[in-house]
Amino acid sequence: MYIIKLNAIDSTNTYLKEMSSVSLPQDYTVVVAELQTKGRGQMGAEWIAESGKNLTASVFKRFTAFNVTDQFYISMTVSLAIIRALNSFKIPRLHIKWPNDILSADRKLCGILIENVIKNNRLQGSIIGFGLNVNQKSFDNLPQASSMSLLTGVIYNKEEVLSELLKQLKIYFTLLEQKKLLEIKSEYESLLFRKNKPSTFRTPKDDSFSGIIQGVTETGQLQVWTEDDIIKIFDLKEVKLMY
Repeated sequence: MYIIKLNAIDSTNTYLKEMSSVSLPQDYTVVVAELQTKGRGQMGAEWIAESGKNLTASVFKRFTAFNVTDQFYISMTVSLAIIRALNSFKIPRLHIKWPNDILSADRKLCGILIENVIKNNRLQGSIIGFGLNVNQKSFDNLPQASSMSLLTGVIYNKEEVLSELLKQLKIYFTLLEQKKLLEIKSEYESLLFRKNKPSTFRTPKDDSFSGIIQGVTETGQLQVWTEDDIIKIFDLKEVKLMY
């Protein structure tokens, strides 16, 4: 494992992307920053963290014989590894908000951004970026955010948190490499936020509808049982869960 520690950078994912454009980094190359000035989330959303209080990092995972069509299993694997790591720190009521936000109850703790390196239609590696709220106590204009410390009253050692996260990533990626796809998908779906509960969804056209989350497809689309008694599937850009 190769860990690069930085005081400040625009984005740890961007740093690894630039590295991989020259040559593929070692497996489990990690870039950690005390401050990200241009952290990004899903669909280009900006992610802002207080300097030194949180864990902002990216990990490069190499692949040799991974099917490109199974990319969403990487997202599920990472989500489960982070949940397992947080469990070890006694963080309560953990869920995954589709596709890969980590919540405690209904408060966001961690965002994940995965960018795959594909050459000649082969998946060569994944850049796994995550921003975990660890010791930050104030989230201005972010009423649905929280941190490990806010939830438990404990001030955490970020090195210990990172070490546990990397340990769990290795465990879960071993399962993925062993093709334990059914087990991974089943565990992921069991942790889905609002699964089997009536929920409200919003479309890009600002239309709302009610439905019940049933699970996900193997390619990561959300399966929702809608009011007209059929199960519809939605891509990330097609629907937003309101809560």
